[in-house]
Amino acid sequence: MVVRMRHTRAHTANRRSHHKIDAPILTLCKECGSPKKPHAICEVCGKYKGREIINVTAKIAKKEKKIKEKEKELSK
Repeated sequence: MVVRMRHTRAHTANRRSHHKIDAPILTLCKECGSPKKPHAICEVCGKYKGREIINVTAKIAKKEKKIKEKEKELSK
């Protein structure tokens, strides 16, 4: 197969100029100080604008309980 129209270096560079990936912009959580995305819930403490949105401790406890139940089933 033969290339009909050859792209110049400038045209190729212009097309590739959007391929660069930027690092995500992070801010510090006011409650716990961990890095998080702006305008998003903190994954460490579960708060947004000072209000608790996600109860992180309950989520961790639920996950541990599930792991223990699986271990009991496997040990039988």
